[in-house]
Amino acid sequence: MQPPQTGLSEREAAERLKRDGYNDIPSAERRSPLRVVLGVLREPMFALLLGAAAIYLTLGNLLEAALLAAFATMSVSVAVIQETRSERVLEKLRALSSPRALVVRDGSYRRIPGREVVTDDLMLIAEGDRVPADATVVRAVGLQVDESLLTGESVPVRKTSADEGSALQNPGGDDLPFIFAGTLVVSGTGSAIVTATGAHSAIGKIGRSLASIEIEPPRLHAQVRRVVQVAAIAGLGLSVAAVLLYGFLRGSWVDALLGGIGIAMSMLPEEFPLVLSVFMAMGAWRISRERVLTRKAAAIETLGAATVLCTDKTGTLTMNHMSVAQLQTLEESWVAAVGTEHAPLSQPLVKLVEIALLASALEPLDPMERALAEFAAACMQKDPRDQGALVHEYPIRPELLAMTKVWKHADRAIYVVCAKGAPEAISALCRASEPQKEAISRLTERMARNGMRVLGVAYAEHQDHELPPTPERFQFHFLGLLGFADPLREGAREAIRECQSAGVRVIMITGDYPATAQAIAHQAGIESRGIVTGDELEALSDASLGERIKVASVFARIAPQQKLKIVNALKAAGHVVAMTGDGVNDAPALKAAHIGIAMGGRGSDVAREASSIVLLDDDFGSIVRALRLGRRIYDNLRKAMIYIVAIHVPIAGLALFPLLLGQPILLTPMVIAFIELVIDPTCSVILEAEREERNIMSRPPRDPNSPLLAPALLVWGLVQGVLAFVCVAAVFFVAELRGLSEPEMRAITFVGLIAANIALILNNRSFGPSLFMAMARPNTAMWCSFGATAGLLALILFLPAARSLFGLGYLHFDDVLACIGLAAGLLLMLELIKPLWRSRLQF
Repeated sequence: MQPPQTGLSEREAAERLKRDGYNDIPSAERRSPLRVVLGVLREPMFALLLGAAAIYLTLGNLLEAALLAAFATMSVSVAVIQETRSERVLEKLRALSSPRALVVRDGSYRRIPGREVVTDDLMLIAEGDRVPADATVVRAVGLQVDESLLTGESVPVRKTSADEGSALQNPGGDDLPFIFAGTLVVSGTGSAIVTATGAHSAIGKIGRSLASIEIEPPRLHAQVRRVVQVAAIAGLGLSVAAVLLYGFLRGSWVDALLGGIGIAMSMLPEEFPLVLSVFMAMGAWRISRERVLTRKAAAIETLGAATVLCTDKTGTLTMNHMSVAQLQTLEESWVAAVGTEHAPLSQPLVKLVEIALLASALEPLDPMERALAEFAAACMQKDPRDQGALVHEYPIRPELLAMTKVWKHADRAIYVVCAKGAPEAISALCRASEPQKEAISRLTERMARNGMRVLGVAYAEHQDHELPPTPERFQFHFLGLLGFADPLREGAREAIRECQSAGVRVIMITGDYPATAQAIAHQAGIESRGIVTGDELEALSDASLGERIKVASVFARIAPQQKLKIVNALKAAGHVVAMTGDGVNDAPALKAAHIGIAMGGRGSDVAREASSIVLLDDDFGSIVRALRLGRRIYDNLRKAMIYIVAIHVPIAGLALFPLLLGQPILLTPMVIAFIELVIDPTCSVILEAEREERNIMSRPPRDPNSPLLAPALLVWGLVQGVLAFVCVAAVFFVAELRGLSEPEMRAITFVGLIAANIALILNNRSFGPSLFMAMARPNTAMWCSFGATAGLLALILFLPAARSLFGLGYLHFDDVLACIGLAAGLLLMLELIKPLWRSRLQF
């Protein structure tokens, strides 16, 4: 069947998009580069750098002041680049998370992002869709829309098709042909012509924003904020004490101020918030490359803790590419032969196909209806829909899982009523006798055991011009059953096996017949001691369901609203639940689950909005890849946190102990600023890009209540930092014993600290005990960063002007090699003690 209209051409749509812009509404969440810069300027590190520059300027040291100001600018630039990069990623994710639209372009259906809808587009809408633009309805079948976003009235309103010359009278209401952007289709189907988009729509004119993405997970953000606050308070108190001590004991208040600023800079872990935001944004981007959209960044944290994954069958475990595999009446059967043409059908089977086709949508979008239409076109010469007119439709209801359509043929005075749906629903419509019910059930069971999805078909004839309010009033006759084959997705069995090895239990929840569910579950490798049906579920108490759910991993004939009961039972048992869904009624379960996963291809916009993750290809394998990436992102985030704690210990130690021991200041604010420029990309680029650990999918899920900055993690970072400090301090004392000058001691200590920093990076690349395993994993960002650091260090050490600015002396190449050797010893020492901490860190 061709669409009722051809819609716009792609060329016309492109011209309108260029003229009117994207169908977007300005959002307050979008951060412009200026807002990012202003946010960075409020950071304490920037203020400390400017304070040090002001002191040097007061002393008349213009070059030092200019260099510190340049470092402050570079610090701002690095942060702005990272945050702008994150913002670009979030912008792409916002575009993906906008409502979708099914439009007609060049006579064909196309599913496009809602932001690409243009005026005069012909779009199709159905239950669960979020309307992407203002439009005039041209066809409506039981169409009801929730317009509370605009009117505040929660009761859905009916929509009718427009008469020619209709004009917009008011912003909503019953029996009007106008729908508006942001409103929700709660029932029925229809098609509409777009009249306004973006800021020109009704919702755009009042400046309402529809989409929202959390940039940072609140729990992690709160943890990091507390750590930074504690460190900042401790650093401020220590720096004030150091300034007073140095000033009173030595009388040099300028040096005291510079030393105090150095201590404050060294103890402020200002990388934590930046690393967190970058990891969450980049993590969402990496997951989106696996065809998984992360709508809420907090889901990235929860992914690694999931213990149960509840999945649908059709389209998730299976291909969702149906084909008619069997036709079955009470008297005869036809089974499709692979690789052969369709054999001629008997008259009863032809009628079965005809009535099923007449009971289907005129514009088939459902995979089974598309398969039926293709089958009918191949085995029938005439399309029965061309010989009559559709006069009425009875939609599927929760209490009657069947669709009924009433047709009027031109050459006949009677109405033909066609119904298809769940076999038990069709059996009930036909008021079948007990023997007939048993025969239908037996045939259904036999087909379902072969993994087929089974639909029943019935018809009735009606002479009265007045149609009854419900299809139960018709005198239906049972025609037969349709069996549809939907093969298992390639890789689904391996993905389930990987989930199980990772300690994640897979539960299949489907509306299919129990035998069909059991057959597909067995093929996919989901073993279950017993199947729970929807009727059984209703009869179980919460305690009984809790017991059954411990052993049952297949739930069949489950209504969407029953998924919520399953989720709550799993949560009550202490599980971290990931749940898939696609319909309007799935939204409560998706929202209740710790990780709601909506289907991007066939899912409703309501389900997408209630979820934290959207599968863009509806593939179960994508969920498993997201679980793997979620664990990798969380692992790498912990590596970055360990590294930040570790590197700040030697920096703080070298800034503090000269003041306590009466030694000259080793780390001036300028030197610390340079080191901070090395630390930022190390945290947010090198470790974020690190590959996953080998055992990432063979270890059990982590405890969801475990803090990111756990005590064991902090201690391990401190241990690394103390050892690094001891090594660098040893370099300083050896230099002092050799009688090196103050600038030379400062230079060799500076090089030793940079070398120790590289050792800490290499050590924290992997949680495993083998350095060679980590080195074998390619990390382009790391080598680029090392190269840039080595180049800058060479310029500082070997250019006299640069040495003078940093207050460093000349170093022989042997001294540099000695620092590198000491760093290698530090790395080897850390590798030897690392296995002692792996069990404590739960890696």
